[in-house]
Amino acid sequence: MPEPDPTAPEAAAAAAPMPEPPRAADSAAPAPMPGPTRAPDPAAAAGPGAAGSATGGEPFDVIAMGRVGVDLYPLQSGVPLERVETFGKFLGGSAANVAVAAARLGRTAALISRTGADPFGAYAHRALREFGVDDRWVTSVDGLLTPLTFCEIFPPDHFPLYFYRRPKAPDLEIHPGELDYDAVRAARVLWTTGTGLSAEPSRAATLAVLAARGRRGITVLDLDWRPAFWPDPSEARAHYAEALRHATVAVGNLEECGVATGLAEPAACARALLDTGVDLAVVKRGPAGVLAVHRDGTTADVPPVEVEVVNGLGAGDAFGGALCHGLLVGWDLERTVRYANAAGALVASRLACSSAMPTPAEVDALLTAAGP
Repeated sequence: MPEPDPTAPEAAAAAAPMPEPPRAADSAAPAPMPGPTRAPDPAAAAGPGAAGSATGGEPFDVIAMGRVGVDLYPLQSGVPLERVETFGKFLGGSAANVAVAAARLGRTAALISRTGADPFGAYAHRALREFGVDDRWVTSVDGLLTPLTFCEIFPPDHFPLYFYRRPKAPDLEIHPGELDYDAVRAARVLWTTGTGLSAEPSRAATLAVLAARGRRGITVLDLDWRPAFWPDPSEARAHYAEALRHATVAVGNLEECGVATGLAEPAACARALLDTGVDLAVVKRGPAGVLAVHRDGTTADVPPVEVEVVNGLGAGDAFGGALCHGLLVGWDLERTVRYANAAGALVASRLACSSAMPTPAEVDALLTAAGP
């Protein structure tokens, strides 16, 4: 079966109705708007618990920083987007999905991101809260729209994405001066993404939280390679290298690891990522499963979990949330990766991303059914 985190082809949502070739992802949007200014959301500021902590005053288990938006996914499979008649609306964005996945597994989770001051932004706030994710650090940016993402569903391994993030996505307007560094330092896991490195001021903010974190606890860089999000994709490796200096865990599929390291062979990619200073390198290899290598020499080479794929999008985010869970529990590396694989497989067997994130009972049941 496809890997629990299949790399879906991406297409640009341009003004013309014809999509561009796969992996040229980004999107057009309405006419240019005024330059953005940041406006606090009173509802977001009123999140539960003391400032910088989960309910009860304890630090968050997981703080994720990066994309949030709305997924509009077809309710028809095997139908091109131009012929789709009905869509489902779901919370989306990789960092948001990771936070939801962690919350579903019983973790206290929060998100650092930005939306537009629009109805879709209000929906994102409501959905985050319903999923148990603290949204106090999700604020709006005047003049920009909450991103939308459409996909086409052609199982088992073809799920083109169409991103609507023009003139600029609000999540790229996170500024270093807006961040709660005490909360970032205290969190048991900090999850950052490669998309956050793709443009300023988000790049500076991402590097600032990583530096402030000082490699405390579990500090993850999800390589999250989306070439069309980068004005100059050739710059990505240098920015990845700078971020990896502050991370303890690097996660990516084989293409993403290749962008970060310049290598193509999974074990070589893992070694190169470890050479940047991380303690754990996780390389997702499609139908070959997942290779995880720790600095102490521990290796886990785990096959995929067989499921009937409905929509592979979001499986990697489920893997990420479950990876955080396993690392926080303190499981050995193989058990952690097997658990994360199963969480990703469950999402691949469902339509949505955020609302498809599994509970512990569902992951345990799949692992039991799959056997040793």
